[in-house]
Amino acid sequence: MISAFNKIFLRVIIPVTVIIFVWYHFLEIKIALCQGHNLCSYRHVDFPTTTITPSKDDVQLSEIFQRISAMIPNLILTDLDKASSARRSRGTIIHPKSGYCVGDNLIVQIDMFDYLGNKKTYGGDFLKARISTPHLKAAASGKVEDFNNGTYHVHFTLFWEGRVYISIVLYHPSEGVAALWRARNKDYGLVYFTGTFVNGDQQVQSECGFKLNFDKNICEYGNKKDREAFYCYKPDSVSCESLAFLQSSNRDLSFLTPLEKILLKRENVAIEIPSNPLYIDVQKCNMSSSLTREHCKIGMESPFPSGFVLQNRWKPVFCSISNFTSLEHKYKCLSDKMIYVMGDSTIQQWSTYLVHTFKGLKTFNLHRAGMETLMVAVDQERNIHLQWKKHSHPIVAHSSYLINDDAYVHEQIDRLSGGPNFVIAICLGQHFRLFPVQLFIKRILNVQKALNRLFLRSPDTKVIIKTENIGEESNDVERFSDFYGYIQNVIVKDVFRNLPVAVVDAWDMTIAYNTHDVHPPEHVIQSQIDMFLTYIC
Repeated sequence: MISAFNKIFLRVIIPVTVIIFVWYHFLEIKIALCQGHNLCSYRHVDFPTTTITPSKDDVQLSEIFQRISAMIPNLILTDLDKASSARRSRGTIIHPKSGYCVGDNLIVQIDMFDYLGNKKTYGGDFLKARISTPHLKAAASGKVEDFNNGTYHVHFTLFWEGRVYISIVLYHPSEGVAALWRARNKDYGLVYFTGTFVNGDQQVQSECGFKLNFDKNICEYGNKKDREAFYCYKPDSVSCESLAFLQSSNRDLSFLTPLEKILLKRENVAIEIPSNPLYIDVQKCNMSSSLTREHCKIGMESPFPSGFVLQNRWKPVFCSISNFTSLEHKYKCLSDKMIYVMGDSTIQQWSTYLVHTFKGLKTFNLHRAGMETLMVAVDQERNIHLQWKKHSHPIVAHSSYLINDDAYVHEQIDRLSGGPNFVIAICLGQHFRLFPVQLFIKRILNVQKALNRLFLRSPDTKVIIKTENIGEESNDVERFSDFYGYIQNVIVKDVFRNLPVAVVDAWDMTIAYNTHDVHPPEHVIQSQIDMFLTYIC
């Protein structure tokens, strides 16, 4: 006879157990298929919260973020009159001399005052410093030392003789820096993306981004191993795999307060601080000929400033640049090279310059729709292969661009075998300025890990890191401020400092050249390319 308990066991517990078992394994299979293709479409489900031990990557990201945050003043703007005023502040030379010689160090002290004429008692102002001699087409940037009490020392090296003019600009007051840092890291909402899904003749558009409402059906694109993810709302009539194009648009949104918006208006950005004197005269002082420096090579630490401009040509101060006396000399440098350029349009300028300069390089018509995201050029006679490919999300562009063969920079690196004839040039930055800085840190850390893997299998691969250019003094400071670019350059140098790579410090160069253009003119690109060619040859 079956007991009452056994009846319950047979009629209730066993069937329920079977249902749970089947449902659990159904979910396992579905998740495995989804992850195996790095592509998921699903509805959001809230699971019970559990304690998760942070990964090594999480810890590293957090440490970098905290170090950067410690550099930013923790301020809330309540009174515009108490913000730093460039016109009220002043610059004076420390220990002025009756005469200066080439090679001397010059220190200018900046004492910062607010709009009411009160001395500032804290630091954090974003300054750009430069010396120049216009008729010699000579210039160099200066290094800013912040004492965190309203006083700064700007360090210059006098690299050439002549009348040298001093320029120190208050790009953003410390109150503006604090506001921008807080606004940038508040959310992802300043920009949204529109994805076009294509299925035969059918085209459907849907909103995409890094952060969406997970209560709706979502397509997820990315690499779970590297914790990179990008999402689109899934249209009803097409599959996630049919996403073909993306484009971005600015959302009518700001994370700044009304007072902060006034402080960061264009007329309050990049204001000259009065200096006394405005210039100094520098003589050669019968110095012996310049020291012979070691040839620039990969692995050298690039100081700041890393060089200066003279007669519109860049002169590095920590190494000697190759003297390419002829185009054929440069051709010899590039011969038998596989060159992979990865990143934004500022490093695309390198590829464009090489193709225009070296006529043997012939580009292919790749018959790609939308904005250019890939370029391939080949010189068969000299066995030169040149490819530029855009970095993946985010690409901020009002024009649509193809994403079928999209790949993050670290994924592009992982697909290369590497070797002594391989050259990789990388630049990330401009498109990340509109998003929380954690996104940029995570991407740079993923590139670092990919380079470590590359050097394990091919330690003789040559890798060049280009830092960001300074940009236009934009009306849209909240999205494109050079303060963001400065912070990202600090991160790039910190993350890559122990890798066997070379750095072309475009930030330093474009301050010296005073370009104020995210895409600088050809003579600036030529100087960057000369550094690039020197490193790889």
